[in-house]
Amino acid sequence: MGEFEAIRPFNDAEVPAVLARLIADDQFIGILTRYRFPRLSGPLGWLMKPVLRHRLRQEITGINSVGALQDKLEPYVDRTIEKATDGVTYSGLEQLRSGSAYLFLANHRDIVMDPAFVNYAVYHAGLPTPRIAIGDNLLQKPFVSDLMRLNKSFIVHRSLSGRREKLAAYQTLSAYINHSIRHDGQSIWIAQAEGRAKDGDDRTDSAILKMFHMGCKDEPFADMVKALHIVPVSISYEYDPCDLAKARELYIRETTGTYSKEPGEDDVSIALGITGYKGRVHVEFGEMLSGEYPDAKQLAVEVDRRIIMNYRLFPANHLAYERWDGRDEGLAVPAASTLFPAEELAEAREKWQGRLDDCPAEYRPHLIRQYAQPVLNKYRLLAGLA
Repeated sequence: MGEFEAIRPFNDAEVPAVLARLIADDQFIGILTRYRFPRLSGPLGWLMKPVLRHRLRQEITGINSVGALQDKLEPYVDRTIEKATDGVTYSGLEQLRSGSAYLFLANHRDIVMDPAFVNYAVYHAGLPTPRIAIGDNLLQKPFVSDLMRLNKSFIVHRSLSGRREKLAAYQTLSAYINHSIRHDGQSIWIAQAEGRAKDGDDRTDSAILKMFHMGCKDEPFADMVKALHIVPVSISYEYDPCDLAKARELYIRETTGTYSKEPGEDDVSIALGITGYKGRVHVEFGEMLSGEYPDAKQLAVEVDRRIIMNYRLFPANHLAYERWDGRDEGLAVPAASTLFPAEELAEAREKWQGRLDDCPAEYRPHLIRQYAQPVLNKYRLLAGLA
């Protein structure tokens, strides 16, 4: 495993030392203090930090493995989900087998919560949680890297600029993913494309599929697909806490041709994605790919089809589609009033209008598209047009 030293998650033997390092990190403790004691952290931060450190040392006593840490964190995850959602549902878990490792290839809407919801489902099904792919652009602070690698995250080097460096990084990443599934028997979660689908259009980047093959080029692409046990995963949020920020970014890109993130913008997105209201959330584990896929292009088409078909459409999606200027008038999309009970639709209409009212007029077309695009994608597939 030496070749993966720079990207791998922490192992059980490293857990106590990393936890001790986190508790000694002033920046980490400062953020926790502001989160736990928002009113007192300013004037009394100097007093609250030692209190929090002492409490954390008590909490981590006896935690000497990743599994034990996840068991300890599970109640906190429960409370976070309870506060930020109107319920989370899962389907397709019954097909996952104990002792088998899978490559969970998922659509990507939220930086942290996408893999967190998959983890949560797998954990409560009594199966080992997957190792999580995370971009190094999100690991600017040492304590963030420590936290993520403690929770079975491995690093995807996206900030490299040189062609040779990028190629070497992708080869290492591919080798690690193959090693994890085939030899370690550990599942992997990775997004279907780099970056979130800010416009609601869930599409697989074939370059990622080609990357999977780089670590085993001596075998046919189709054999690699079967060996990795690829399971397409569809994550559906009724409401996206970051939808306004995404609409703003898309508007700026459209009007200026570029977008530069402000310092700390990813941190704000992460915090909002975790704590912001999501309404209902559904996670669908599709059937494992078992057909013959000779190349990345054909595989991408099939992954897209499954993710789109398994995406759950909520009333807000249909309400957005009905007022979207990008809708296909020739497509037989049922009216929202025929799909949802009147009471549910009335409540959704009020919430949806509230989101529109909170959105500046110039951003609004991009906000509408985020929710409407999945409707177009699904009904085009149903009509045999995609």
